[in-house]
Amino acid sequence: MTADSTGATGRITLSSIASVAGVSVSTVSKVLNGRSDVSAETKGRVESVMDDLGYQRRPARRRGSVVDLVLNELDSLWSVEIIRGVDEVLDGAGASMVLSAVHGRSSNTREWLDQLAARRSNGAILVVSELTPQQRKRLVAMDIPFVLVDPVGSVDALVPTVGATNWAGAVSACDHLIGLGHSRIAHLAGPRQLLCSRARADGFHAAMERAELAVPEGWVSYGEFNDRSGREETARLLDRTAARGEEPPTAVFAASDLQALGAFEVLRDRGFAIPQDVSVVGFDDLPVARWTHPALTTVRQPLLEMASMAATTLLRMIDGEHVETLRLEMATQLMVRGSTAPPAPRS
Repeated sequence: MTADSTGATGRITLSSIASVAGVSVSTVSKVLNGRSDVSAETKGRVESVMDDLGYQRRPARRRGSVVDLVLNELDSLWSVEIIRGVDEVLDGAGASMVLSAVHGRSSNTREWLDQLAARRSNGAILVVSELTPQQRKRLVAMDIPFVLVDPVGSVDALVPTVGATNWAGAVSACDHLIGLGHSRIAHLAGPRQLLCSRARADGFHAAMERAELAVPEGWVSYGEFNDRSGREETARLLDRTAARGEEPPTAVFAASDLQALGAFEVLRDRGFAIPQDVSVVGFDDLPVARWTHPALTTVRQPLLEMASMAATTLLRMIDGEHVETLRLEMATQLMVRGSTAPPAPRS
């Protein structure tokens, strides 16, 4: 057994089996649960790796389990990716999913907790704006295991969380623009109270400072992760630069793909060509990022994998397994497409 085939405590994990076998965690879960939608060759490879590593299958209590997936909204493309990732793992384990939307309000979260207690769910995956200490305490008191995805603020050290390398992803986006020759770069940030937004804004500032590039006042604006906010932030940015008699930015880094699409709309309405006049970079790599014209350069946040890992971690907790790593950060990746190019020469 190699040193990297186990977790920090030496226990063999589903992710380590998946890594050695060259498959996804959800595929390992399907093999463990006897699903028929795995090829014989893949099943044999996974089982061989489990035998080689000495993985001991535990009696599973997850089949027939009910898992709550709680999101702020159900109608965004971001939420759809999370739902897909969770559903794939739960379906492979024979577990059911209950979807809830709390719309970012603590009162709705309290109402959901009442409903959770009534239906006796086996666990919960929380993708919410806020989970207060009192709400966390109630979940613990009900003996319901839970996992947080992209938590907003500081979280108790014993609460499992799954996130992404937001800071590093933002740095890679800005380094790409700087490497193309851009020096006048604006940032359309997400909600100020969210950790992921602040991490992306910090990454933007870090890359600019390292390149010794100034960020004019007002060129970082905080909004929401949606296209309307992207339109509003971009319009304010262009109006501000015009009022001051300044040159507009030659590049925009948006904290989400939807904000980037809002920027696309306003920039074109104002007569800017993308990427000839203004380069645009997003964050998330939603499927729509590949369908835009030009296709959107963006930072891939592995939403499906984050959701799958959260679901797999929760199922292990439901089975009574010890979770070795409580803080998981999955790597982001810059996806270079047609919306970025070197800045046009100044006339």
